[in-house]
Amino acid sequence: MADRVSGKIVLLTGGAMGLGKASAKALLAEGATVIITDIDEAAGAATAAELGENCHFLPQDVTDWDRWQELIGEVESKFGRLDVLVNNAAITVFGSIADLNPEDFTRCYTVDVDSIFMGCKSAIPLMAKGGGGSIVNFSSAAGNKPSPDLVAYNSAKAAIPMMTKSIALWCAREQNNVRVNSVQPGTILTPNVESVIAGTPDPAATKEAFSIAQPIGRMGEPEDIAHLVVYLASDESKFATGAPFIVDGGLSMA
Repeated sequence: MADRVSGKIVLLTGGAMGLGKASAKALLAEGATVIITDIDEAAGAATAAELGENCHFLPQDVTDWDRWQELIGEVESKFGRLDVLVNNAAITVFGSIADLNPEDFTRCYTVDVDSIFMGCKSAIPLMAKGGGGSIVNFSSAAGNKPSPDLVAYNSAKAAIPMMTKSIALWCAREQNNVRVNSVQPGTILTPNVESVIAGTPDPAATKEAFSIAQPIGRMGEPEDIAHLVVYLASDESKFATGAPFIVDGGLSMA
């Protein structure tokens, strides 16, 4: 198949690399037009050029409310509508309750949670105007399984599925045909994870530890998540809303 999202206009944040890039690539392969955004303008432009003429790049700081308004206006002006929003942009902030400062805790929530609120609030009117659509909010298995050194990230990622449910329920009661779901990846071998592994004293041992932490026995690949994003963006998932989709190799159960 190569037309599961044919003709759909997709806005995807944090699309320059990692899961965002993989998701954009998969959506493009299935016929979508994808607008990726990123705070790293050089990387975003390079990714768009690499992925082809149906991939467009717009610079964005997802924590900037005014930029969200401008961005949605630009999408409407150029493409006429918005069918899919993928809120992927996020940061990981390490630290325990003892050593994390309040500024970094707030920064984690601003990027990982506030940006999704702003994205949904900005995009829903345009999506509803066009007859509906699908929103995919990236959470994490870290929202289900705590770590003593991820107090900000654990709690931020746990907030996203509940916010998603609230927005989905509002949309359902409005009968605007906008569906909202969340994705909870486990440990995925992205460039960021590879750099973390490479920076440890024994990269081979660290990679093995990351792998066996998943009951399935390996880390995930970016495509494992990208396939799910395509499903949620497509009409195949037309009866799914408010749902947390866990793709973590069983990590949440361990």
